[in-house]
Amino acid sequence: MSTPDINSEVHNAFEVIKNGGIILYPTDTVWGIGCDATNPEAIKKIYALKQREETKSMIVLMNSDRMMHTVFSQIPEVAWQILDLSEKPTTLILDNPRNVAPNIIAEDKTLGVRLVKEPFCYKLMERMKKPLVSTSANISGRPTPNSFKEIDHHILDGVDYIVNLHHDKIAAKPSTIIKLGNDLQVKVIRP
Repeated sequence: MSTPDINSEVHNAFEVIKNGGIILYPTDTVWGIGCDATNPEAIKKIYALKQREETKSMIVLMNSDRMMHTVFSQIPEVAWQILDLSEKPTTLILDNPRNVAPNIIAEDKTLGVRLVKEPFCYKLMERMKKPLVSTSANISGRPTPNSFKEIDHHILDGVDYIVNLHHDKIAAKPSTIIKLGNDLQVKVIRP
């Protein structure tokens, strides 16, 4: 059996996402369920699959400062400092996102975002030219799987495509989450 090629996996995932589908994929932390962050119908599919209330927002992954500026008109300087100094994946919750689907934005008009360097995610977003939804691959309220083998069959059967990379890898811990208001209030949600 040949080893999966990252470029063909990026191509396959992109084709599914482009057509409004949802994918199961490896991130820089845990396995994630994702779609185009600008597609409200695809986002609804993820909420339904996870059996999660739409009032609980999900995060988005981005692969560049430029993409961050497309989604947020104001990014506090401290956000860049935190990202530069972080030794592990860090999700920032920022105010007033734009250019994303309304059903991905939290009720308080914030959005969690993480810049990723993980090669598959990075290349996929390079191809999409849009942010990628990322939510843990579990039914809402159940534990986050630490490996591909722990993912519930309901999730495996419910996505449109499963990326064929890193099925043997044990997940890193979920990201640190820090909420940063434009008023410069800083709150650590998950260390």
